[in-house]
Amino acid sequence: MAISVCVFQTDYYFEYTECDSTGSRWRVAIPHRQGSCSGLPEPVRGTDCTFSCEAGEFLEMSSQQCTSCAAGSYSLGSGVRFDQWDSIPAGFSSLATYMDSGGSGDDSMTCNNSSWTAQGTHLESNRDDCTVALVYAVHLMKQGSVSFDYQYVDSNIFFEFFIQNDQCQEMDQTGSEKWIKLTTNGEWGTHMVNLKSGTNILYWRTTGMLLGGKPVKPVLLKNIQIEGVAYTSECFPCRPGTFSKTPGSSSCDLCPRNTYSGKGASSCTPCSKTQYSQEGWSQCKERPPCSEKDYFQTHTACDSDGKTQILYRWVEPQVCLENVTGSVTLPPSGEKEDCPPCNPGFYMHNSSTCLPCPQGTYSDGTTECQRCPGGTEPSLGYEYKWWNILPRNMKTSCFNVGNSKCDEMNGWEVAGDHIRSGVGGSDNDYLILNLRVPGFKLPTSVDDASATEFGRITFIFETNCSADCELYFMIDVNRKSTNVVESWVGSKLRQAYTHIMTKNASVSYTWAFQRTNKASDVRQYVNDIAKIYSIMVTNAMDGSASGCHACAMMSQRDGSSCVPCPAGHFINKDTNQCQECPPNTFLSGHHIYGQEACQPCGPGSQSNKEHSVCFNDCSFSHMEQNRTLTYDLSALSSVGSIMNGPSFTSKGTKYYHQFNISLCGAEGRKVAMCTDNVTDLSSKDLQNESADLNNFVETFVCQSTIIPADGRGFRTSLSSQSISLADTFLGERMVFIISDLFPESSWKDPDINFFYRSPQPTASCLNGRSTVVTLRCNAEKSARGELTVPSKCPAGTCNGCEFHFLWESSSACPLCTETDYHSIEGACKGGVQDTLYVWNEPKFCTKGVPLPNKTSAHCEVVSLWVKAGIGGGAFMAVLLVCLTCYFWKKNKRLEYKYSRLVMSANKDCELPAADSCALAEGEGEENEDDVVYSNTPSLLGKLKAIAINLNCNIILKYYFFYCIDQIN
Repeated sequence: MAISVCVFQTDYYFEYTECDSTGSRWRVAIPHRQGSCSGLPEPVRGTDCTFSCEAGEFLEMSSQQCTSCAAGSYSLGSGVRFDQWDSIPAGFSSLATYMDSGGSGDDSMTCNNSSWTAQGTHLESNRDDCTVALVYAVHLMKQGSVSFDYQYVDSNIFFEFFIQNDQCQEMDQTGSEKWIKLTTNGEWGTHMVNLKSGTNILYWRTTGMLLGGKPVKPVLLKNIQIEGVAYTSECFPCRPGTFSKTPGSSSCDLCPRNTYSGKGASSCTPCSKTQYSQEGWSQCKERPPCSEKDYFQTHTACDSDGKTQILYRWVEPQVCLENVTGSVTLPPSGEKEDCPPCNPGFYMHNSSTCLPCPQGTYSDGTTECQRCPGGTEPSLGYEYKWWNILPRNMKTSCFNVGNSKCDEMNGWEVAGDHIRSGVGGSDNDYLILNLRVPGFKLPTSVDDASATEFGRITFIFETNCSADCELYFMIDVNRKSTNVVESWVGSKLRQAYTHIMTKNASVSYTWAFQRTNKASDVRQYVNDIAKIYSIMVTNAMDGSASGCHACAMMSQRDGSSCVPCPAGHFINKDTNQCQECPPNTFLSGHHIYGQEACQPCGPGSQSNKEHSVCFNDCSFSHMEQNRTLTYDLSALSSVGSIMNGPSFTSKGTKYYHQFNISLCGAEGRKVAMCTDNVTDLSSKDLQNESADLNNFVETFVCQSTIIPADGRGFRTSLSSQSISLADTFLGERMVFIISDLFPESSWKDPDINFFYRSPQPTASCLNGRSTVVTLRCNAEKSARGELTVPSKCPAGTCNGCEFHFLWESSSACPLCTETDYHSIEGACKGGVQDTLYVWNEPKFCTKGVPLPNKTSAHCEVVSLWVKAGIGGGAFMAVLLVCLTCYFWKKNKRLEYKYSRLVMSANKDCELPAADSCALAEGEGEENEDDVVYSNTPSLLGKLKAIAINLNCNIILKYYFFYCIDQIN
């Protein structure tokens, strides 16, 4: 069978070969089916490898010439753009970090269902706490770039963009290129990074942190554009809902409202009268009958007669039909009423217009402007409590991430005594209200250098919702980045919120209200509203005055001007002159009028020279049982840290809570710092971080959430969600009561409590947060000691508002005194006696008085007392011997008398007469030595004598004792 000759565009196509080492390539013809035809054109030298066409053109391969794109299509020339997200385009993939279910089979506990999803106009990241990466690989023939639009509003998500080469090695990137900055609610940011030639693997990676159970707001991506591809051989057709009406277009335009288009359209087709469409729709929908959700209430501006009235208007653009069965009509307008008065600081002009009072004057809004009396000056600021028109320094807008149908609408509407959220174009619109303050101006008498409060904003609000509405309050300082200060979810009763500015800067306050974050073409929550009743800003630079406050005068003469007071001075009410605050007091942030402005420092604290703050110098004294206990806590003055955990999210992400504690600060300067950016925890020099990324809080006690480097495959540890737990030092106090949060101490010294407070209210802590750091003496610990949290509350708090820490250290023991040691005297050796000094055991003190050195003193071998004792003993011994001899001799005499008495008795035991019981005195003594016993008896005589003597002895003894008794 003969092979036919190849015909271009039906049988073959052109393609370039790979570039060689010289940067050259060849154009070759390739049949659509191998061997289907013959006679292919010969290869020819192609264009240079770096050649590319301009935007709006493509390379026509047969002529190798750049040709303009036809109407209904577009081209980027050397780039490629992804702006249609009905599905994830070819080449993109979504990769979750943890895909192993661990055999449980429960996908809710794994990341199997977590991925980036296409939402038509944009891509949306996962809403859980999994780590999911969107990956795209591209090969560049020359250096190029990648740019994309994004919306990143939730700091509970880590969002990073990084690039790898074909060896899976991460390219060098700065922190600002890798870590994406937060955007304001409803606004899109643009991020661009340069790319090198060769293979580039692009990663958009998010990691959610569901620590409080509140779902995260996803990251949104759109308009991904890559520059640096070699060429494009064809133009891309416009996606449905867009068109390009002229050849050579580099982009397609959205179809206007009430029109539609299909793919590759050069124009848009109008909808019929009974149908409608929003901007960029690919088809029309039938118009529904009008209902109560299709109109809203508004107030007219004051007319020349000072009157206003309530009007009802259809939501624009109106999509409902009025004259059909089941539709409703607009309610009639209300009666005309008197306009509300002007706001304080303004006066009525021409019965319909409120103008600010001239400089140096004030008004409460109902009277003409007046000059402040002598000794006073105007209190500048904003005080908006009547809402007939929007103030000149406020603006309102509406924004939706998926469409632009509310771009021309007012996000908020004035309503007399309040301003309320507008209707918007859909339920997931962001309704935005903005107040711009160019800066703050402190009263004349307040010293700028020592001021701790430059201004404050207070607003009263409420929300009434049937769904998951949310009201955000955000701040943008010096037009750098907008940060969410606080948010409220669901219905909230009328309440006030205050935020204090601690530095002088231009600031933009923003309120954003969203009825629901779920997109829908059907309006369900149009009646969910947010109301703001009043907004008050103090010390606003361009503000007007609603009243006057006292100022310091140079003298008491009339006409004397206001003068600034030195730091730490208040205004004496009697003299209106500056006077220094008493020692150990600090000036309140609101005013300096009267001595009551000087507030006393807490126990154990003192004020700095400027009387701007109270602090502790890391020392403490306490009187106990007539003994002064002194503590030196300087070893604890540097910042202490504790990281508790680990804890795990429902998806297994490991995280820690790190607390940094500056016990004493530096003369009131808070030195504990927690970063709210991505940083390596091993880096101690936080100031060297990028200024854009270096978002941090500096305070006495702060908390950060840390994801370790191994938590989700990050190369460095991540730190975020930094909050201040202690802005103000309240004082320190000795505590004897045992707290049930910490185990009882085995040491006898009482604990010392340092009290701190952060007055900034939050949605969960209406009175702010408080912190107690308990110092406990433990001589077995080092000087720096060890920080712990209560075992009952491992996160440092049991209710989220009160935080407790225990710092055990030897430095928390009192300084040693002379009562903490005793002496031990040694034996006298060689006339010398040593005295040693030892600490009382157990030892409950540290540092302070040192132990005295060993002392030696002269001594005698036998002391005086010993000698006296020996002498006294010898005397008593002699006396005892003498008495013994005396009584012995006395006894001998009695025995002799008794013997004579026995011998003088007759053999029949006859006793002498009673009057001669005894011998005469001296009788027998002379012949005492003449007594002789003779005539030795026989044995029978002895026995007889024994018997006689036994009886006689008994009788004689009784008689003898009788005689003795008579003699006595």
